Amino acid sequence: MRNILFSLSCLLLLTCGNKKEPIPPAPDYDDAAGWFIVDRQAGVDLFYITSTETGDYSLDGCLMHHADVSRDSIRTLLLDEMQGIDRMYGQEFNFFSPFYRQCTLDTYTSDSLLAERAPVALGDVRRAFDCYQEHMGGGRPFILMGFCQGAQGVVELLKTMSDEVYNRMVAAYVIGWKVTDGDLAATRHIVAAHDSVDLGITVCYNSVRSPECALPVVSDGNRLAINPQNWRTDATPATWVNGSDTLTATIDTATLLTVVDGYTGQYMLPLIGRDGNYHCLDIAIYRESLGRNMSMRAAKAIR
Repeated sequence: MRNILFSLSCLLLLTCGNKKEPIPPAPDYDDAAGWFIVDRQAGVDLFYITSTETGDYSLDGCLMHHADVSRDSIRTLLLDEMQGIDRMYGQEFNFFSPFYRQCTLDTYTSDSLLAERAPVALGDVRRAFDCYQEHMGGGRPFILMGFCQGAQGVVELLKTMSDEVYNRMVAAYVIGWKVTDGDLAATRHIVAAHDSVDLGITVCYNSVRSPECALPVVSDGNRLAINPQNWRTDATPATWVNGSDTLTATIDTATLLTVVDGYTGQYMLPLIGRDGNYHCLDIAIYRESLGRNMSMRAAKAIR
């Protein structure tokens, strides 16, 4: 059966520029295999959309640009992130995270490639969220959270969300992505967070060593920013200890980037990385602050 799915994936084609590109078969969100779910019988859900975990790969002679989530090797990459986020933040929430045909990291090297390929991934996210709301959410309050490509998915969900669903949303965390003027014009459901406990809001930030280190694909044109350590929207700095580093985060009010001083580690995001861009740290270095914040907002929502 798996080999049959492999062959089928090369027959489903996406028009990209002047080329036809193969895409994998769509996940079935009525099937448990489409999800990683932890039901804790909690009063609030956490709906999490994974970041970009895959690169271009070859499948039966086809070069693939979307994740084939019927393949164990790709499912494992997404599952590792899902389980990691659940361990960090899910202990007091029911956790729901869909496997979806995310775009590969190679796609993010070109705005035109992203525009052409993203609808496949975003369409899966919308179908999964609709299935969750109809069959799994039970009318409970929920938190939306996504990182990188997953945060792009959160923005799209906010743009298509009904008023009834939005009224149950505790908060949306758009981490390592942007909210543009076009996004804001498309919906009234994107409301900037202004403190640590407001509800129905969107948290958005991107971390850098300096503004010159920004990654345009994730932060150009962003209009929302809050400091995820002190929950201020101005240039008030926040200092804390992260492992062996003492870090200070300050919003640059001109660019709306979160400038972080004191980080001593070394890493470079493959393909699109830039020295001094802390995209891959946007969850890790604020881990404790994010966890406390989700708890505070959730507690307020169910009072």
